[in-house]
Amino acid sequence: MSSQKPSHVLVTGSTGFIGAHVVDNLLARGFSVRGATRSAKKGEQMKAARPQYTSKLDFVIVEDFTNIGVFDAAMEGIDAVIHVASPFFYDTTNNEQELILPAINGVKSILSASAKPGSKVRRIVLTSSFASVLDIDRNPPPGFTYTAAHWNPLTYETAIDPKSTSVVAYRGSKKFAELAAWEFVKNEKPQFDLVALCPPMVFGPVVHPVSSVEQLNESNAVLWSVAAGIDPIPGIRVPAWIDARDLAEAHVQALLTPEAGGKRFIPAAPEPFSYEYAADIMKENFDWAKQSVTTNYKAGEKPHASYGVDGETVARELGVKYHSFRDTVVEFVKQVKEDLT
Repeated sequence: MSSQKPSHVLVTGSTGFIGAHVVDNLLARGFSVRGATRSAKKGEQMKAARPQYTSKLDFVIVEDFTNIGVFDAAMEGIDAVIHVASPFFYDTTNNEQELILPAINGVKSILSASAKPGSKVRRIVLTSSFASVLDIDRNPPPGFTYTAAHWNPLTYETAIDPKSTSVVAYRGSKKFAELAAWEFVKNEKPQFDLVALCPPMVFGPVVHPVSSVEQLNESNAVLWSVAAGIDPIPGIRVPAWIDARDLAEAHVQALLTPEAGGKRFIPAAPEPFSYEYAADIMKENFDWAKQSVTTNYKAGEKPHASYGVDGETVARELGVKYHSFRDTVVEFVKQVKEDLT
């Protein structure tokens, strides 16, 4: 990427949990933002909630991100792209057709549009996932730390196998979509470079259009279920996490930092989390939570992880400062209690 700062950024998935935080971060810095969304209504709600940015924010409706050519008309004047959108459904009947190919084709679609002759795009930031890094079957040795150099060893054949769960297929969709992006850049040699971010669980306050608890994104919905007293408290497979605001900052800094081009990062807070720890935080900070949060767990235990995750590189190279899990939980729970219940 040239040292010239971009001015007009296309954000896909812009009306979703992560994408809306990215939009707000960009707007606050003075960028013009074009949001790609499947929902005209959500685009209108986003604009109405940000009247001070009327001249800086517009939306394009892209009902199917996976068709090559659908982004072509959205690229006019765009000089950078943050590609957040990706499919995720739990009730899939065909892993390949419903999860994996749509994710791969969505990446190919936005990269192809950005590589058209005359395009001004010089950098694309891709939201990948820690799912493309983590080997879920690995029992790592003491002191092991996952870095951006690690890749999930899941094969395409296993990911599309009808016997594989949708969670396995989702891990595959993130891995193979990210691989498709790197292969596109390698083979097509476009005028832009690529940065991939691989975040773990994402929690935090919401700034996208949500009118009820039922509309919360998946990770926040699980966190709220603890506050609401769902028994038993959910277990976790991945103890790593990040606040959505910090993830948005990582996206924007990945866009603006020239040296980030061609790199892969894991944005992850330095402390592990657990839902038991979340329950303790809720009961310590909200009187009502003492009545609703289950007591059927071992209270007072700080979470521990069997492996490390390198979020320090993002802090060092992209300048991201992470929220504490306590602050994230308190701000999210307070918002949901006051605005959505």
